[in-house]
Amino acid sequence: MKHMFKFALGATLVSLAFTGNAQNAVTVNGKGISSKVVDLLLKQQSQGKPVSPEQRKELINRLVDMEVLAQDGAKKGLGAGDVELELGLMKTNLLARAALKNYQDKNPVTDEQAKANYDQQVKAMTSGVKEYQARHILVDSEAQAKEIIAKLKAGGKFEELVKVSKDTGSAAQGGDLGFANPANYVKPFADALVALKKGELTQAPVKSEFGYHVIELTDVRDSKPPSFEEVKAQIKEGMAQEKLAAYQKGLRDKAVVK
Repeated sequence: MKHMFKFALGATLVSLAFTGNAQNAVTVNGKGISSKVVDLLLKQQSQGKPVSPEQRKELINRLVDMEVLAQDGAKKGLGAGDVELELGLMKTNLLARAALKNYQDKNPVTDEQAKANYDQQVKAMTSGVKEYQARHILVDSEAQAKEIIAKLKAGGKFEELVKVSKDTGSAAQGGDLGFANPANYVKPFADALVALKKGELTQAPVKSEFGYHVIELTDVRDSKPPSFEEVKAQIKEGMAQEKLAAYQKGLRDKAVVK
């Protein structure tokens, strides 16, 4: 059995863990370790999974190990100074977390609120926004890029010439980058892309931090947002965090801080 602290625990101590009164899981030198504490820690550690008697016994033994050390520290007067300060900070932190959880539990983000937020974002996102489908060939030198452009203009096949591309991921797809908002690309690439008409090829290499691009615009469409179900959890989480921030700010604004 693995323990946080490596001490040998006798059979008597193990039996005590399961013969305490209704409030205590075990007593150590007359001081009880609450069953509620054990249950809380088991709940946190198991994350909702079933807990075996062996796991409960192991946790109680670890708590006993910590308790005997804590009692020894208290006898030696080690509870003052930094330890006392840390205990105060821990209590403050736990109370703050409890306050946030209490607020969140009582002010959940509903599906209706999330849907309204989604609709608002979609409206803003798709208002005049286009997505561009392009394919490109990325090489190290301007001279090589110019040579590729010349070959394409002379009837060369993009699917063949793309095999020399440094962007091996897109090269495996014939250079295709799929549909994307130009803002997803580095500026030189994006600027060159939006200046093209469907089916057009860049007349000169486009230099970026990655090298020299030969770009062809294959299609354009109105921006297509993800479905509500795809992003519902993300939206609800974001709105919940905004609510918590507003709650905390409201408390701070009302506080008397000198």
